Amino acid sequence: MSKKRNYRKEYDEYHGKPLQIKRRSERNKARREKGLKKGDPREVDHKKPLSKGGTNSSSNLRITSRSENRKKGSK
Repeated sequence: MSKKRNYRKEYDEYHGKPLQIKRRSERNKARREKGLKKGDPREVDHKKPLSKGGTNSSSNLRITSRSENRKKGSK
């Protein structure tokens, strides 16, 4: 039997850090700019990822399917 996931600990140790909060904010901003609503199965893809110095400028954003966007991250 697997151990229960401790979401509070995850938030305190990773998701609550200032850098992660800033990155989440930038991802949410990109979704708003492209007009994607909550529940939309598509995602905003950053051609050059934020983690590698990319921006939220519209020339760096495109809408892709979830599977296509997630494939790109595992390279």
